[in-house]
Amino acid sequence: MTRGLDLHDLIIAGVALLAGLLAGLLLRILLRWLGERASRTRWSGDDLLVDALRTLVPWAAVAAGAAVAAEALPLTARTGRNVNMALTAFVIVAATLTAARIVTGLVRAVAQSRAAVAGSATIFVNITRVVVLAMGFLIVLQTLGISIAPLLTALGVGGLAVALALQDTLANLFAGVHILASKTVQPGDYIRLSSGEEGYVVDINWRNTVVRQLSNNLVIIPNTQLSGTNMTNFSRPEQEMTLLVQAGVGYDSDLEHVERVTIEVVAEVMKDVEGAMPEHEPAVRFHTFGDSRISFTVILGVGEFSDQYRIKHEFIKRLHRRFHEEGIRIPAPTRTVALAQGSAPVVIPHQRDASQAADSSITPVI
Repeated sequence: MTRGLDLHDLIIAGVALLAGLLAGLLLRILLRWLGERASRTRWSGDDLLVDALRTLVPWAAVAAGAAVAAEALPLTARTGRNVNMALTAFVIVAATLTAARIVTGLVRAVAQSRAAVAGSATIFVNITRVVVLAMGFLIVLQTLGISIAPLLTALGVGGLAVALALQDTLANLFAGVHILASKTVQPGDYIRLSSGEEGYVVDINWRNTVVRQLSNNLVIIPNTQLSGTNMTNFSRPEQEMTLLVQAGVGYDSDLEHVERVTIEVVAEVMKDVEGAMPEHEPAVRFHTFGDSRISFTVILGVGEFSDQYRIKHEFIKRLHRRFHEEGIRIPAPTRTVALAQGSAPVVIPHQRDASQAADSSITPVI
């Protein structure tokens, strides 16, 4: 049998509850101050720890004050037990949220520190958060006296139906995990699909892969489509790549002179242009006797895929200027046009090179 409630009990309970609230407020201010100090250090672990404690510690102080207040009141055994159970569940919920934040923060930190793991991919972070929250939810139910065995049984029986209903979503989920686990594609890579889409991989989440094109538009690709198509990854096994530029000179050109001038231009571009590779060894390869020119390939070094456009732009400008200064001719294509006059066709050779570019007339040769 419990005694009656008097003013003394209310005062003690009120003081205890107020003390818990005040302690929670002070602890939150203290942890905010510690967070500002932790942000100035190089180690990211202290930021994660302080940020997580800012959720748990103040609410734990409030729960402790409420527990002391409940002890001060003349509650029945059943009511006291229910209050303690509710406060325990409250602390477990706060601890679960804190654990979820810590674990997902660690997963994200590991992923960002190791490019071969997941980069900025959110799929591992989301899976980790769901697992931690589910475990905390089951612990709360067990604390409240609710048996979780029937729930687990129902989840097991209903799992098949859920899997059938969400087979597309689950297929994308496992495809995303497979892509990241196989390390074929990671956030930050530049890829091109056989269907034509290309760009930088921004994120791989539980359903889609987000690709940012050079035009700054986003392309959303389902994970199953990405894992089931032919794809070129320009960032693996390394970002550095070679750029092939086709050119040609006239048959009357001195090829040794052409090669020497071209190599000088390549070395200049590799040294001056941002994104080029200064240590790249210039290379020129003649390969074809064409209809109006001798064609050759110039091999340049590029730091990453998007740098090739700027490097090619500068190289073509500088090579054209040097060829003009050195008197090296770049001929235009030569064509033969056949015109029918009466019953007998007349064959008119039509050649347009740099010296004939301004004259567009066709002069028959008799």
